[in-house]
Amino acid sequence: MIGRLNHVAIAVPDLKAAAAQYRDTLGASVGAPQDEPEHGVTVVFIELPNTKIELLYPLGEGSPIAGFLEKNPGGGIHHICYEVDDIHAARDRLAAEGARVLGGGEPKIGAHGKPVLFLHPKDFNGCLIELEQV
Repeated sequence: MIGRLNHVAIAVPDLKAAAAQYRDTLGASVGAPQDEPEHGVTVVFIELPNTKIELLYPLGEGSPIAGFLEKNPGGGIHHICYEVDDIHAARDRLAAEGARVLGGGEPKIGAHGKPVLFLHPKDFNGCLIELEQV
């Protein structure tokens, strides 16, 4: 059902510093920050030859990333995103197998302009999983 790894998302306490570290220290191609109000984050994508790194920073007081950073002040891996061909079919199959789909189960449009869903980390070995339809 899942396809290729789309990205690994890292919550960061300082978006500018983290982007500069990837660009200047690691020599990576770093995109411009983009606000995603529906998800409560500002994101920066780091383009790699085989996948992407998504830097996450809180956008607004209700941001889920703010809570993550309170528990992890230095930042850390927030989620892993896998591609799927049909997000509704993936959701239905996962729900039938007992996986919990967060946010009421309806896809939202993600940072790439495509439908996304999140799966409860307790159902996947402590890892928050994002599915993105390609």
